[in-house]
Amino acid sequence: MSYIDGFVLAVPTANKKKFIAQANDSDGVFVEHGATRVLECWGDDVPTGKLTDFRRAVQAKDDETVVFSWIEWPDKATRDVGMPKVMNDPRMNMEAHPMPFDGKRLIFGGFTPVVELSSDIHQHHLISGASSHSRDSSSGKHRPAKH
Repeated sequence: MSYIDGFVLAVPTANKKKFIAQANDSDGVFVEHGATRVLECWGDDVPTGKLTDFRRAVQAKDDETVVFSWIEWPDKATRDVGMPKVMNDPRMNMEAHPMPFDGKRLIFGGFTPVVELSSDIHQHHLISGASSHSRDSSSGKHRPAKH
């Protein structure tokens, strides 16, 4: 079962090019140590909520943009072995490669997927093992998903 590390951070909008350059330099380290995919997403439609929102979660300032990122791993065991290797890799040294944002306001966590929906396979998977169904595109009816 796959495993996801998710991140939300505030990056000074003026540092967008620096952020992208750093991501291009460092994200490959995760893949080298077992990750299957890394996405860095620059916020362009991040609304202000009434109670909470992404901007408040990372205390984003007016001149900052919220970034939502995640790392996909084949499973938690691969992540648990790979992540310490990533953190100890010299290319990830923050003194030699300072982050173009305030790392103290970065929030992160590890997540086990419980539902997966993909247009590639036209199936809806309940990862927990419960029965799953997908919509038959020709009839519009739900049918058991193939595993």
